[in-house]
Amino acid sequence: MTIPALPAPDLARLDELDRAALRLALLERVEAAYCLCCELHTALPRPTVWLDLRGKCAGQAHFGRGGLRFNPLLLEENRLAFLVEVVPHEMAHWLVHHLEDGHQARPHGHEWQTVMRRLFGVEPRTTHRFDTERASPAPYRYRCGCQEHGFTARRHALARRGREYRCRHCAQTLVYRGYTAS
Repeated sequence: MTIPALPAPDLARLDELDRAALRLALLERVEAAYCLCCELHTALPRPTVWLDLRGKCAGQAHFGRGGLRFNPLLLEENRLAFLVEVVPHEMAHWLVHHLEDGHQARPHGHEWQTVMRRLFGVEPRTTHRFDTERASPAPYRYRCGCQEHGFTARRHALARRGREYRCRHCAQTLVYRGYTAS
């Protein structure tokens, strides 16, 4: 079992926060994680933080932009788990990437797992377990022989341009059935 290195957020306080205060709590958590990382790597650059990520992804270390991206809707819906799991997850990516030869490390490889366990005291998981229904709506309905499938606007556009999709269960080609507003 691991011991959390970052103090646990107060759940009662988190539930009371409005959107602006919640975003400030996220920034404070990133700063605390950054300070912890700096104890190991004093030359670690401070990441910029954006709340502009959409879809099913909760967070992303974006080295090209020089910072961390987070999904504001998933933050709002999963406050405690987001601060306890997602922030350390992305900061671990940030730290590993900036270590010597870190750019050669596998994204969720040994180095990243070690940072998650030993520095942050969090069990390393490559994916979150959040409900992404509202964050990634799929209102375009397709049908096969065994079930109905929901497509996002992007996947629907690709299908309309000729890309063929098949069901993983019955292997039939998916056929467009219509749009359902959320």
